[in-house]
Amino acid sequence: MTDLSQLEAELSARVVAAATPADLEAVRVAALGKSGSISDLLKTLGQMSPDERRERGPQINGLRDRISSAIAEKKAALEAAELEAKLAAERVDLTLPAPPRRKGRVHPTMQVMDEMVAIFADMGFGLAEGPDIEDDFHNFTALNFPPKHPAREMHDTFWLPEDENGERKVLRTHTSPVQIRVMQKLNEKLPTWIANGQEPPIRVIVPGRVYRSDSDATHTPMFHQLEGLVIGRDIHMGHLKWTLDTFTKRFFETDNVVTRFRPHHFPFTEPSAEMDVQCDRSGGAVKIGEGSDWLEILGGGMVHPNVLKNCGLDPKQWQGFAFGLGVDRLGMLKYGMPDLRDMFAADVRWLEHYGFSAFQAPNPATGLS
Repeated sequence: MTDLSQLEAELSARVVAAATPADLEAVRVAALGKSGSISDLLKTLGQMSPDERRERGPQINGLRDRISSAIAEKKAALEAAELEAKLAAERVDLTLPAPPRRKGRVHPTMQVMDEMVAIFADMGFGLAEGPDIEDDFHNFTALNFPPKHPAREMHDTFWLPEDENGERKVLRTHTSPVQIRVMQKLNEKLPTWIANGQEPPIRVIVPGRVYRSDSDATHTPMFHQLEGLVIGRDIHMGHLKWTLDTFTKRFFETDNVVTRFRPHHFPFTEPSAEMDVQCDRSGGAVKIGEGSDWLEILGGGMVHPNVLKNCGLDPKQWQGFAFGLGVDRLGMLKYGMPDLRDMFAADVRWLEHYGFSAFQAPNPATGLS
């Protein structure tokens, strides 16, 4: 039979000797844990006769209570000592000068995106969004991409593994899939709108991330675009050119911006064009309004009739234009950043130099930048 006095003395000595909370926890587990010495004694009560249980029960339960109280008192003392030591170690000398603090800055990409949204909002454009992971229909087929178009190949596009239905999703290569979603909703609402005497035009912009397998000073695998879409009656290319020229002047906050439109081909627009901005790349910086270099910043054109048909719209009644702007590239041009890859390098020093105050939201009334 276990000598309870001797066991209590041993456990009490171990509680007193515990120097850390971890040591004390080890004592608690050894005494009161599932297989602890006191727990084993409590298990024997069921095997005793009623007379033995009446004698030994209070003794064992009393031992358990005394050891539990001793452990609790010791734990409180150790925690108090630990807190005291921590407070002493972290004491601040208020007579010393304050250490410099790093200040958070708004990333140039987010700043530029906010500036673009503010300008287009002032021009009557609403905001639309869509998923980063798209299906083939919205990213390619509905936008008039042929089955064997090079943009569908792995060297250009990030395809995901097949799902349980054998379908492969894709990281969207442009924000244009949101055009399809907007025009599909337009097709659903048209009967109600017309019945109520309301008709488009619809004007929306779609800012967001896009993904392509490309990397150099002016291209990155993940970058940001801002899509624009206008759908209505009697929309023509002149509306597109005015919109983009007006936006460019407001964005760069000068009338000296020189742009040029070059014929191009996009499966989802016809006719199509790319717009360049005149700049100077000498001296390790990009400057607007001077020099003889050109930097392409967007592509656009009239929405292809096949795209309108894919969304359930009659191209004989409805026309529109669409464009896509490179947000990061516009930031390079406006704020003199020579390399697009720096925007994604996570260098705090770079962000402190090019970042913006979070307390100055861009708006056309008080200024953008």
